[in-house]
Amino acid sequence: MEWFEQARDAEQLRDWDTAITLVSARAECYSADSYAHDNHLWHMALLARAGRFAELTELALTDVHARRRLNASLRERGMEAALRMRAEDGDRDALYGLVRLLCETSRVQEADQAVHDLGRDDQHAHQIVAGFRSSSNAFAGF
Repeated sequence: MEWFEQARDAEQLRDWDTAITLVSARAECYSADSYAHDNHLWHMALLARAGRFAELTELALTDVHARRRLNASLRERGMEAALRMRAEDGDRDALYGLVRLLCETSRVQEADQAVHDLGRDDQHAHQIVAGFRSSSNAFAGF
């Protein structure tokens, strides 16, 4: 059995230690080898699915893929406080995740306040809120 089959099997069994060990040994961020880069993305996804936020947080200091995967996982799990902390530390992707989370949970006013507090000049953050406002208004007439 090839290593990737073993990793896939371990992933299906939620044997995160085995899957992460197998995949990380063949992973390289921004590698010219597309397989190594894909393995890196797989590695980040495995860390997130395993709930290894401490490892992702450490990697996120220098790895954009880890940062994005961490912020997406925090948003998916509704971890507003963690996203807010990361946004307060200057992570714009965390701000966007926080704003989306607040809007998706019908807290557009709170999202607007978060943008005001954490990204007043960030046009993308303002656009996210505006997009939710316009989609909410579209259904208001029904």
